[in-house]
Amino acid sequence: MMQDAAQVENRDEVFRCVFEAKQREFLRTLVTKEVIEEHRHSPLGQHTEPLDRLLIYFNRRPLAQRYAIVTVQPFKAYRVVIHSGQRGVPPKEVDEKIYTSHSQAQHAVFLRNVQDLLES
Repeated sequence: MMQDAAQVENRDEVFRCVFEAKQREFLRTLVTKEVIEEHRHSPLGQHTEPLDRLLIYFNRRPLAQRYAIVTVQPFKAYRVVIHSGQRGVPPKEVDEKIYTSHSQAQHAVFLRNVQDLLES
């Protein structure tokens, strides 16, 4: 009986991996210059379906794979970090770049997510 439970868990994991791979394959087709430009112009608010699908995928990934924005100086300076995924471990800076607006930082996070998607 115990072996059956392990086989089911293994099959579930295999199915999840296959599903994720197919989903990433589809999402790569949604990355276009137009979608990137749409996000640059309007990182928040209502978006087209391709951009919405990408944003939903990026936002539901495990915490250790998510980027965030840290305010260095309110309304003037922002940095992009990546979560550690572990309680008590601070996020890591991804580079030294400082963004002068929150919108620029949001777009930088989006571009990093797109890059990760295309490289996976």
